[in-house]
Amino acid sequence: MIKQRIEKIRDLMKEKNIYAYIVPSSDYHQSEYVGDYFKSREFMSGFTGSAGTLIISMDEAGLWTDGRYFIQAENELKDSGIKLFKMGEEGVPTIEEYLLEKLPKNSTLGFDGRVMSVKEGQSLASKLSFKGINIEYKYDLVNDIWKERCSLPTEKAFLLDIEYSGENFSDKLSRIRTVMKEKKATIHILASLDDIAWLFNIRGRDIKSNPVVLSYAIIGIDSVYLFIDKNKISEDIRTELSKENVQIKGYEEVYEFIKNIDENEVVLIDTSKVNYAIYNNIPSNVRKIEERNPSTLFKSIKNKIELKNIRNSHIKDGVAFTKFMYWLKNNIGKMEITEISATQKLEDFRREQEKFIEPSFSTIAAYKEHAAMMHYSATEESNYKLEPRDLFLVDSGGQYFDGTTDITRTIALGPIPKHVRRDFTNVVRGMIRLSKAKFLYGCRGYNLDILARGPLWEEGIDYKCGTGHGIGFVLNVHEGPNGFRWKVREGIDDNCILEEGMVTTNEPGVYVENSHGIRIENEIVVRKSDKNEYGQFMDFEVITFAPIDLDAIDESLILEDERIYLNNYHKQVYDKISPYLNEEEKHWLKTYTREI
Repeated sequence: MIKQRIEKIRDLMKEKNIYAYIVPSSDYHQSEYVGDYFKSREFMSGFTGSAGTLIISMDEAGLWTDGRYFIQAENELKDSGIKLFKMGEEGVPTIEEYLLEKLPKNSTLGFDGRVMSVKEGQSLASKLSFKGINIEYKYDLVNDIWKERCSLPTEKAFLLDIEYSGENFSDKLSRIRTVMKEKKATIHILASLDDIAWLFNIRGRDIKSNPVVLSYAIIGIDSVYLFIDKNKISEDIRTELSKENVQIKGYEEVYEFIKNIDENEVVLIDTSKVNYAIYNNIPSNVRKIEERNPSTLFKSIKNKIELKNIRNSHIKDGVAFTKFMYWLKNNIGKMEITEISATQKLEDFRREQEKFIEPSFSTIAAYKEHAAMMHYSATEESNYKLEPRDLFLVDSGGQYFDGTTDITRTIALGPIPKHVRRDFTNVVRGMIRLSKAKFLYGCRGYNLDILARGPLWEEGIDYKCGTGHGIGFVLNVHEGPNGFRWKVREGIDDNCILEEGMVTTNEPGVYVENSHGIRIENEIVVRKSDKNEYGQFMDFEVITFAPIDLDAIDESLILEDERIYLNNYHKQVYDKISPYLNEEEKHWLKTYTREI
């Protein structure tokens, strides 16, 4: 079926004289996770991971993805005729290098300009120009063959009250305009859904697990336009937006509107978060300031009310996960439990919690070697039955009205080999070292990443991903510009200075193909520590509370300061979580948070 779809695309490419066609993973807003309508790359390749780029040429098809998905992609691309290109691996060409070699002189490269960012489109055009390559961005060829494609979502948006957001729309808008004036911009085009949701204090259900609404916004010095399906706007949202005289227009009207921007305007635009088609609709004589959206940094620094709510959501989430771990430890081997049924049980525990909305991403529940696939998702075909032995990795989270959570625990279901126990212990040690960090203001995530990787690098082991990512507030579970990574990666905005109030995950891991996978993940908040003649020191507040499985730890490998930290952490887990448990669960938790 995949082969037939690729041949149909090639027929359309021949008609339009396109030699190679790119199908990326994004939607019209450069979202990481997309709604079903936008899963063109999955439809064309069969690869279900969230990150990847498909290129179809007249004689070859290739898919590029990163280290999180190598194993999964190899399995899903079997018999498709699509070649896997493992990004970042030695000898593997980048997309641009491949196209430079593949495309004949003066040929045409095609893609749908609405799903390609300005930055990506411009980079391709620039690097291919010396071969006379023409860029054709007006065609969505996948749409022409995708007969069963669903409609765009229609669920209503909802207002996030100030008791949760801590700052009203008017104040946020004022902050954006202050930056615009500083940069001498008169118009700011916003296309990234989480930035728009944050600014307007609206949320929605247009993308599973990402509470955003398909929309665009154009901010002027004294005007605001919101481009959205008008049926999604409730009366309370209209009332709130009317305070700033927001003009609401149809979702698709944005392209025509942009064509009519006056030549005297100056446009502030983030080329990594606006699509190529929008950019090319801006009149060519309009001056552009190409910089990061001001809201990207603003929303990453949580205010005091947001932080208070976030802490509260993490207690509830910790209760749900602790109840799940208790249930799992006490029922393994006594009843049939599978990866899928365990996922559902954990969601059930979350649904018992006040103000729960939905999971914050698709749960990764991976037993034995499945856990070596960082973003494994159980299917009816792959679904393992859990047995009273080996490791079970569960990476999950919740969207609550008072916060977004993300937690990973790897649980021993019974005996585990000595080398696996060593790996588990070193992952815990790395997570502890980063949690304990004290650093001078001005540090970035890549200054601190070595703390988490250190115990693993000492063993000659690494993991092919970052150590942590920023988290939204009742928003996307992945949010820049903060993160932990050992090297700067082009196109990934996660290496900013760590500011007070930023929330980031801390999740080192070990992934051994066909054997096991381990990840331990807590969320941490940047806060100020002491200030002296050397400057302002910073450290982290841990806000995730659930047991780290002592059944899998080799105590002989843990250093004294790490042992003290783990014991103190587990004391906090017991103190914060036990009031919400029954007596049997409390007794169990006392054992699993004991001092070692």
